[in-house]
Amino acid sequence: MTKIKTIIVLFGLVLSTLFGSANCLQKCIEDNTPISIIKTSGQSGVDRSSSIAASIKDHYLTINFLTDIGHVWIKVTDASGMTLDLEYSETPTGYMYYIPSAGHYVVVFTFTDGDEYYGEFDVTD
Repeated sequence: MTKIKTIIVLFGLVLSTLFGSANCLQKCIEDNTPISIIKTSGQSGVDRSSSIAASIKDHYLTINFLTDIGHVWIKVTDASGMTLDLEYSETPTGYMYYIPSAGHYVVVFTFTDGDEYYGEFDVTD
């Protein structure tokens, strides 16, 4: 009988933790500010901007590739054009980068076929 009571209590704790985590996850997703992705160059004729989901929350830049759109270079630059980070990634994957200080930034996506996309965003303290 004690085992059954223990199992019921643990089950209740697990369920309450799951519901609490789901609410936190939804709130965290809603707090992110989306970054518009714009195609700047390329000859492929395929618009992949809808497959790139980028957002900023506080100092954290988050990028998700929603479909397999090939290999991509991800470059983050500040307002002066200085490169803060350069990453080569396969898709579909995710990428997160901590922006150290407030300012205006640009994230550039370059695909192996030469297509290039960018998004501009601001980080505030």
